[in-house]
Amino acid sequence: MPSRTVVVGSRIGLHVRPAALIAEAVGKAGVPVSLATPGGTPVDARSPLMIMTLGAKQGTEVVVTSDDEDVLEHIAGMVASDLDGG
Repeated sequence: MPSRTVVVGSRIGLHVRPAALIAEAVGKAGVPVSLATPGGTPVDARSPLMIMTLGAKQGTEVVVTSDDEDVLEHIAGMVASDLDGG
């Protein structure tokens, strides 16, 4: 399955707001997407709670995986962006 490693861009990491925005986008895309820290267990990116369990802070590498290349690129871009509204 295609994947891309990106660095978390949000100042607060993948916490409540960024996790919710990513999960919402994945839900709308309608295709499976998983997130993981390198070497870690992948989590379902449709769940903000599961995303937050990664404990990914700003600067942490996250592996985004999906069979849909467009969705993969979109979600990877979101993870790399500053989504905390600050």
